[in-house]
Amino acid sequence: MPSKILVIGAAGQIGTELTLKLRDLYGTDQVIATDIKERSPEALLNGPFEKLDILDKPRLYEVVKQHGIKEIYLLAALLSATAEKNPSLGWDLNMNGLSNVLDLSRDGHIQRVFWPSSIAVFGPNTPKNSTPQRTVMEPTTVYGITKVAGESWCEYYNNRYGIDIRSVRFPGIIGHKSAPGGGTTDYAVHIFHEAIKTGHYECFLSKDAELPMMYMPDAIKSILQIMDAPSESISLRTSYNISGVSFTPEILSKAIQKSMPEFTISYKPDYRDSIAKSWPSSLNDELAKKDWGWNPDFNLEAIVNDMLVNLKLAV
Repeated sequence: MPSKILVIGAAGQIGTELTLKLRDLYGTDQVIATDIKERSPEALLNGPFEKLDILDKPRLYEVVKQHGIKEIYLLAALLSATAEKNPSLGWDLNMNGLSNVLDLSRDGHIQRVFWPSSIAVFGPNTPKNSTPQRTVMEPTTVYGITKVAGESWCEYYNNRYGIDIRSVRFPGIIGHKSAPGGGTTDYAVHIFHEAIKTGHYECFLSKDAELPMMYMPDAIKSILQIMDAPSESISLRTSYNISGVSFTPEILSKAIQKSMPEFTISYKPDYRDSIAKSWPSSLNDELAKKDWGWNPDFNLEAIVNDMLVNLKLAV
């Protein structure tokens, strides 16, 4: 059993499910959920919760010392679409939040850190198909810029101070247990809700905007796998490419129509479409497979079936 774990941004899309999974694995009292929100989300009421603004470094230190934290999962961030509306906040939250956690590790308070990167690190000059682990990045969003800088910052702290920090580059995440958090790939969650609620979805991406995606259970699996791997097997201290399944809005809508023939979709692309088209359509994740055994469980058909079943049960 690890020392006590702190999940920062626990009320978010990934944070909620990760917190619940960690509590299942290690015990409810071993996993402290934190978020900038005043109250714990209903899903997290089974265990300890602390209000925490990741930019408040003294408060972060206080929570770490109070609970005897030795492992942090840092999920608090301003995502791509939201950060474009407030670039200075996006930079401040995404970079200084990471720095605050890394400084705690540098000073010996924290033993291990998980921090997620994103396909947003890539840009229009990146090879789009089977994007290599090491390649041109040149992101066009403040979110992507912070993730590129964050990857280098993590590698620097590992090289300079020996910090055990681990990271994966997430594609779009699809899940049914919590609301999406303002990302460009969020259409792939909204579409299921609207299919069940109204039978129609107006998509903010064009029908041919192909993006790599991943089902939430696979995203959680990737975090647990990389954190369980022996330190000597982690050859990369920036961030690993990981892949799930790639599709366009048109392909996803046709997959939904197999179960819901009456479902219809229309397209009204906005500024998020150009962001999506600057990102890869698929990723090469051979290094993650080689180093720590990464392999996803869900294909598109399995994702669609599971999403529809669970969302219909929730109605």
